[in-house]
Amino acid sequence: MGLNYYQIKRKILKARKLVIQGTSAAGSGHPGGSFSMAEILGCLFYKHLKYDPKNPNWEERDKLILSKGHASPGLFSNMATAGYFDPDDVLTLRKFGSKLQGHPDLKCPGVEFCGGSLGIGLSYSIGNALAARIDGKDHRIYTVIGDGESDEGQVWEAAMTAAKYKIDNMTVFLDRNFIQQDSYTEKIMPLDEELLGNDLSEMWKDASRWKTGDKWRSFGWNVIEIDGHRIEQISDAIGRANQTKGLPSIIISRTIKGKGVEHMEDNPQWHGKAPKPEMVPIIEDELESQFMIAPSIIAGDMSNLDKEVKRCDDGRADYIHLDVMDGQFVPNKTFDHTKIKELRPLTLIPFDAHLMINEPVKHVRNYIDAGSDIITVHAEVCDESSFGEISDMLRSNQVGIGLAINPDTELSEWCYKFAELLDQIIIMSVVPGKSGQKFIESTHEKTRRIAKDLREYKFEGYIEADGGVNLENIGVCFEDGARAFVGGSAIIGQTDVRMIIKEFRNQVLESRRRLLIKKAHELGGTGLVNSWIDLHVVGEKKDKLVQIAKELGFQ
Repeated sequence: MGLNYYQIKRKILKARKLVIQGTSAAGSGHPGGSFSMAEILGCLFYKHLKYDPKNPNWEERDKLILSKGHASPGLFSNMATAGYFDPDDVLTLRKFGSKLQGHPDLKCPGVEFCGGSLGIGLSYSIGNALAARIDGKDHRIYTVIGDGESDEGQVWEAAMTAAKYKIDNMTVFLDRNFIQQDSYTEKIMPLDEELLGNDLSEMWKDASRWKTGDKWRSFGWNVIEIDGHRIEQISDAIGRANQTKGLPSIIISRTIKGKGVEHMEDNPQWHGKAPKPEMVPIIEDELESQFMIAPSIIAGDMSNLDKEVKRCDDGRADYIHLDVMDGQFVPNKTFDHTKIKELRPLTLIPFDAHLMINEPVKHVRNYIDAGSDIITVHAEVCDESSFGEISDMLRSNQVGIGLAINPDTELSEWCYKFAELLDQIIIMSVVPGKSGQKFIESTHEKTRRIAKDLREYKFEGYIEADGGVNLENIGVCFEDGARAFVGGSAIIGQTDVRMIIKEFRNQVLESRRRLLIKKAHELGGTGLVNSWIDLHVVGEKKDKLVQIAKELGFQ
């Protein structure tokens, strides 16, 4: 059946944390390459892969072959969260007698391929795909190869073989993170073009410099190129690859080595290096502090919402906030499910439908069918029974579950009963249905209090700040505990949506860095603060962290 977008994100988070815990306990391992493929494995395990963790040798299972075997911590962590074994087993990584070794080993139930020597996995996958074809098996082979691994000639021999035999029951991912053991791939053996200097960001963004896809096309492959950290793009690419007949398919996934931990990102040092134990709690807090930014398109041109959706797409918004108002629960009226259905084909970006309507239980089905990825209803127009019905309907249709409260509303006792099931809680910081309002300052205290209470009820979703959020207050909203931020006129009302979203992200990053430095000081004083800062060697991160530490009086 698969999980919804927000559930997949949480599974990926848990897997990343297990990678950190496992490699740190082992004192060695490969967190960087595990993190670059984290979203790929998350989409496979929790959306597309056919398997049974209680019966790992089930004959009808799909097979996942990790050719870049050094990233085994990423594979094992996903297997643990998927139920193949206890997550605590990841702490035995690389230990004598453990089934979880430094590379995948068939001694571990569920592992399909003994990784280690690079370049072999694709050939092995082709053999499995041919065997499945001969045996008439209706299962699929998924393979993850690395870009450093692609220096191996056997990869290209296999590429020719797959095209010759029209291997269309196999989907290959190229984890294109631009880093291999010794340095940047484009300095060692370029797949795109030679890198001058150490700045990957421009090459990553400039599609005119991407040559890797052309190489695979010339070998006769169906090539799909995506951002390998966007769940919606990965899932769509898998669907398209699996529908392609007569050609082998490769999904070239442009990723960031060490994605999710600033000091590991784009840093060759973290190809094969374990975090020190004293850093683990800080890194876990950083992973827990991932955030999302969403434009609210009703703040744009209501007569041309198609254009506003495309602006969000161009701006690389994390998701799009759709304010549905019925003119009854709130004084204004916007649009309903029919408009959402019209907009859905325009983008893959997740839709967050915020229903400011009466009797939502009667209408939720329409918004599911329209293509909403998460649907949020207001606590003011629900009770425990009706929200339970809504929750069941959303969960069974792989749609995220959201609950919203107005500025003058507190979460009722019944709301906390659903805390573990909720993917999102919106704490409104303006009165809904009225335009041009400023952020209600008392929302800061309210959010902090609710965030604390929700933790006690095992809430793992996102608290969303919605209403009057701008560059001046988004950092404080983050400190309050919000991890999703809706911007109306502050984002969609601006000329350059991509630039303003980038500025929003930078403000949140500044607040997150501040919290992490405070955490380091709490755990180990100035010494640990300095050690934490010293890890950030790529780009200008270190200078920014030093400045924050000085402002906090920790240097």
